[in-house]
Amino acid sequence: MKIAVLGGLGLQGRAAIADLVASADVEEVVCVDTAPNGAARLGGLTDLARVRFVVPEGAIAPVLANVLAGVDAAIDLLPQPLMREAVQAAITTRTPLVTTNYGKTIVDLAPAAEAAGVSIMTECGLDPGIDLVLYARAAGQFDAITAIDSYCGGIPEPRAMAKPLCYKVSWNFDMVLMSQNRDSVLVENGKRVDVPAGQQHENRFIHEIEVAGLGRLEAFPNGDAPHYAGMLAAAKGLQRSGRYSLRWPGWSAFWAPLKELGFLSEDKVPGVGASPREFLGRLLGPQLQYGADEKDLCVMRNVFTGTQDGRRKTVMSDLVIERDLASGLFGMSLGVGYPASIVAQMLARGEITEPGLLNPLLHVPDGRFLDELARRGIRVSETIDWD
Repeated sequence: MKIAVLGGLGLQGRAAIADLVASADVEEVVCVDTAPNGAARLGGLTDLARVRFVVPEGAIAPVLANVLAGVDAAIDLLPQPLMREAVQAAITTRTPLVTTNYGKTIVDLAPAAEAAGVSIMTECGLDPGIDLVLYARAAGQFDAITAIDSYCGGIPEPRAMAKPLCYKVSWNFDMVLMSQNRDSVLVENGKRVDVPAGQQHENRFIHEIEVAGLGRLEAFPNGDAPHYAGMLAAAKGLQRSGRYSLRWPGWSAFWAPLKELGFLSEDKVPGVGASPREFLGRLLGPQLQYGADEKDLCVMRNVFTGTQDGRRKTVMSDLVIERDLASGLFGMSLGVGYPASIVAQMLARGEITEPGLLNPLLHVPDGRFLDELARRGIRVSETIDWD
C-alpha cells in the first residue's frame, strides 16, 4: 500500500508516519508538508527509506490532487482551514481519506463523495475518534441506554505540572484556547441543555471524577453530546449525556475570569494587530512546553448506563495513553496518529468501502480497531456493573 499523510511533520503526523512505516503492508508513505526539513524532523524516528517528501509550492489544491492520485489512501492532518481542499482532492481522485477534523464543516460534500464512490472517514482521532468506536461497542451491550458521560483530556503527569495552570502543550495551543470558547450541548432529564461558550467554565456545569493512579480531575462541558448519542438506536430514551474535557483541578477557576474580561476574544485589538486569544497563545505557549524527560497523559473515560434483559447495567471504559520518551512522541500524538493510521490502512485494504462521509461510530469495526490499538500498546479497560 501507498498512503499519504497530509501535514505529516506536525505532532500527530509524525506519529502516523511512524506507525505506517512500522506496518509491513505499507510500501511507501508520502509526507506532504510545507516544512522543507522533513528528513531532519523524522530522523531517528522511523525508516526514511520508505518515506517520500513532497513540499507544496504555490496553490495547495493541485499538489494534493497530484499526490492523492498516486496513493491507496490518505490521512488529512492539515490545519483545519485546509480540510475542505483535502477532502475535495480525495473526491476528485476517488482516494479514500481519513481526517481527524469534525465532519459537520463539510456535510455539503457528502453527495459528491457518494457519487464518486469514495470513503471519507471524518472525526477519526482521539476525541472524537477512539471514543466514538467505544460508543459503538457499548451500543451492542444494552437494550436501552439512558445515560452517556464521555470524558477526555490531555494533562501533564503529576511531576510535570506547572503552576498555576497545571498544564503543558501536547498539541496546537491555539486550538486549546479556541476549545475554551466553544458552545456545548448537554442532555439533562431527557431535555437538551445548551451551554454557551461564555458559561462553559461556570461552577454549575463543572464536576470532578476520580481516576485510579491520578486522583481527582476536573471536567467541564466541551462538545455536542446529543449529536453523537443520536447515532445510537439504543439511546433513543436518553435521559442524561455530556461530553467533557478533563484537566487538573483549578483549570476553570483560572479561565472563567479571563474569559469574562475578553482574553479569549477573537476580535483584533486596535493598534495591536492580534486578538487577545492570539496574544495569549504567543505569550503562554512557549512557557508551557514539555521537557525531554516529561510525559503528557491522555485520559479518556466513557460511562454508559442503561438496561439489558430487564436489569440496570453500567459499562465504564478507561484509557490512559502516555508519552513515549524513547521516540519523544506525545501520548496525544499517539492517540490521534495511531487511530488515523489504523483506519487509513483499513480503507486502503478495502475493509471499509461504504461511500460518502463516514463516522467511526457507524463505520469502523470496533473489535478489529481496538485489537489494532492494543497491538500498539494502547489498551482500553472495561468494567461492567449490574444493579
